Amino acid sequence: MQERGDASPEEIRQELRPHPMPLRGWDPVGMRPRFGTYRGLIRLLLAWVENLTGRYRQLKQIRWEQVERLVFVCHGNICRSPYAERCAARHGLAAASFGLSADRGAPADPDACRIAARRAIDLAAHRACDAADFEFKVGDLLIVMEPRQLRRLLCNLPAGGCQMTLLGLWSRPPRPHIHDPHRLSDAYWERCFDVIDTAVQSITDRILQIRHEV
Repeated sequence: MQERGDASPEEIRQELRPHPMPLRGWDPVGMRPRFGTYRGLIRLLLAWVENLTGRYRQLKQIRWEQVERLVFVCHGNICRSPYAERCAARHGLAAASFGLSADRGAPADPDACRIAARRAIDLAAHRACDAADFEFKVGDLLIVMEPRQLRRLLCNLPAGGCQMTLLGLWSRPPRPHIHDPHRLSDAYWERCFDVIDTAVQSITDRILQIRHEV
């Protein structure tokens, strides 16, 4: 059985299939609406290689019965992680978020607020939290957007540790690198939030299933 987080060759082909070239700008594979930037595409390809070679196997082996809070992590805590936090909270789960290099107290990105509002998610009250100020708790599952952020977090994880995973491993199809939508097109913001939505839903389903069995 294919494990959640393992992209099949067909899923990868579908994800990379060419799109019509736009009228303005050189974008022969429709890259910008789907991957944000060419750097985003390259980082996703590298993450897929690491995933297919088993580098992320441990990140999929979550002890769900021990999870008490979902903690979403990105760079500045103004785009991806606050949206994911609110998605999880809407599902009735305890959730929090922080950024690895956050401007303490900064509001959510205006584009994040605008795109989230289309999905009935209100980010107006959000204020950014930096990793240095975040209070870790027993039972936290740290859910990171990018592999490089995961590596940085591993070097600074507090004693006692928390479980960790990549959010995109739980989306369908898997996207182990969720590129930062900051200052990018609305089309990519929508794609980014679509990936977050499916991943948070998958994680929610697993947690609720465990709680129902207990």
